[in-house]
Amino acid sequence: MNTESPPSQTVYICPLCNSPLNHQTTQNTYTCSNRHSFDCAKEGYINLLPVHHKHSKEPGDNKAMLTARRLFLEAGFYEPLARAIALMIDTVQPLTPKAHILDLGCGEGYYARKIIELCKRPEHIQLYGNDISKFAITAAAKKQKTAQFIVASSNKLPYATDTFDIVYRVFAPSDATELFRLIKPAGYLLTVTPGPRHLWQLKEHIYTAVTEHTEDAEIPPGFTPITSQRVSYKISPDAAHREALLEMTPFAWSASEAIKDTLKRLTELDIEADFIVTLSVKSGL
Repeated sequence: MNTESPPSQTVYICPLCNSPLNHQTTQNTYTCSNRHSFDCAKEGYINLLPVHHKHSKEPGDNKAMLTARRLFLEAGFYEPLARAIALMIDTVQPLTPKAHILDLGCGEGYYARKIIELCKRPEHIQLYGNDISKFAITAAAKKQKTAQFIVASSNKLPYATDTFDIVYRVFAPSDATELFRLIKPAGYLLTVTPGPRHLWQLKEHIYTAVTEHTEDAEIPPGFTPITSQRVSYKISPDAAHREALLEMTPFAWSASEAIKDTLKRLTELDIEADFIVTLSVKSGL
């Protein structure tokens, strides 16, 4: 007599052949009809990034960059942004048993944890997250067992078509075609981009001329913007948090050791945090 549990259907598709992936609960693996198999890591995530899709041995943020981001974000400097994201999700979250929400390029899952903490109906949210960095996803999965995390590229996401009610991305790169494919008809895309004066005082120490970002977020084809909010406030990070902030931004590549030393030695520095949060609805091509 066969006592093995039947495989359960998931939202995932095979990154090798695009067939649906099923969860073999007894073996804790994900398999497709073509017998491609992916193990579930002990932390709870799945690695769905094929080796031939990697451009380096360990793509994405390295451990040093993730440590810097963790130090800065866990100190709460970007919590006002997290609250704005949660409030916007609350306004459109469908009243279904479980709204499928994807944190695109989730890193270590800071915003994913904040969404569950701050949204009014967290019990009606099934949260997913992806990142190309295995180090980041390992940390995210350890901290949030109720979410489903995968290692995957945002340019080729192994999710079934029309899976998500809401996709949000915070400074994360994405592929417009993939976004349109993954979001349900009349579903939502929430995008966070830098506001005009984001990290202005930090940039003044690094660049000779500092220019403002545009307030207009780039909306992918097939989506119509319905609301936008500017979230602006000042932060006063100490030397350790200033160093972490610099290391988690692209500015670190432009900052000389002398500039980094100057930033460390400052007794205080007020820095503007400035974000544009844009909500769009999938309207069709």
